[in-house]
Formats: sequence, C-alpha cells, structure tokens
Amino acid sequence: MIGSCRYITLISMWYFQFIKGYLKEKDMWQCPKCKRVFKRKNQSHYCGEKPTTIDEYIARQEKEIQPLLIELKDIINKAIPEAKATIAWGMPTWKNNDNIIHFAVNKNDISLYPGKEAVLFFHDHLSDYKVHNGVIKILFTQPLPEKLITKIAKWCYLQDINQE
Repeated sequence: MIGSCRYITLISMWYFQFIKGYLKEKDMWQCPKCKRVFKRKNQSHYCGEKPTTIDEYIARQEKEIQPLLIELKDIINKAIPEAKATIAWGMPTWKNNDNIIHFAVNKNDISLYPGKEAVLFFHDHLSDYKVHNGVIKILFTQPLPEKLITKIAKWCYLQDINQE
C-alpha cells in the first residue's frame, strides 16, 4: 500500500512539473535582440546595460518620441534647476534630498511620477490624463502640459526642501 502511494505521488509530481514547464514555455517571450526571456510579449526592457544618463535614456527610445522626451527633460530642468538630474530605477530622475520626480516611457505614453501627494494636490488639473497611484500618464498624442508639469515639479521640489 505504501509503495503504491509513493508511486502515485511521484506520478503526480512529474505531471505537475510537466504542466508547469509547458505553461512556462508557452507563455514566455524572448527578445529577438538580446535573447532575454520574459513573461509578457514585447516586454519593455533594456538590451544590455541600463542607461547612466538622461540623454542616453532618451537616445534609446523610438526616434518619433525623442523630441517629446527632450522637451519634458527641458521643462523639468527649467522648473527645478537646483535639483540633480540622474537615472534611478532605470528612469530619468530629479533629486535633492530624496527623489523629486521621475518619468518613464511606456508603449503608448509617458508616465510622470511625482508621487501620490502631488497627484492628490493637483487632482483638479489632471482630468485630461489617466492618473493612478502617484503616476500621471501623458499619451504620446497629447501635447505636454508645460505649465502643469512646471507647477508639479516646483511643488515636489518644495516638499522635498521642507522635509529637511
């Protein structure tokens, strides 16, 4: 009796490993450039090393959206020239004491990351944008709201200074 239970257990374990492996291979996607494997098809990622500067980050994006990203970088630099522009978590980031504001490119939009408090503070001005959990999504088809981004960046910078 014990031997047959062990046999059934081994068959069950083999079966689940087979199914797990089958599902893993079936649902995975491999980047044709760098050969890395991902769970989602066309997963956004960096082939090779992550960028080390904001200009390098922008240069790695699609040519069509690079002017938009340069404009966004210039808006933030002009709004908070005292902040240090760098790369953090693979994204363009401005920081003073802490991270102030970030942005990242997605498939159809630019995500601006000012944080939850900023999104709540500027909520009345964000009706044209998809907003979730401290992130403002600006579609590539929308013009950059220069005045709003400037206000948000300055507000975030002041919040960071007041934490000192």
